[in-house]
Amino acid sequence: MNKHFVAINYIQCNADFRERFEQLFATRAHAIDTMPGFVNMHVLRPEKDGEAYLIVSYWETEQAFKDWMKSEAFTAGHRRGFEELAKAKAEGRPAPMSSDFKIYQVISE
Repeated sequence: MNKHFVAINYIQCNADFRERFEQLFATRAHAIDTMPGFVNMHVLRPEKDGEAYLIVSYWETEQAFKDWMKSEAFTAGHRRGFEELAKAKAEGRPAPMSSDFKIYQVISE
């Protein structure tokens, strides 16, 4: 199947949150898996401390990705991570992780 569109989420985690972050992905809701236009996803762990995790998702179209971002499934799939951020804020602590999405068009396979 052609992969025409890729979204990469760069996730920076505090050192003391890395294990929890990986646990969240290991026990994820799989909400993305049934979204129309979703092809595949890879979660990549950085080799060096301080570098970002990469969440690479492949989509049939950019619109399919945008629909995922606006969906109830997106909210459900990220609920536990959002709860971790809210908990840190309520306790006056800095966020244990941050996220930066970048989008790409595949030009060669």
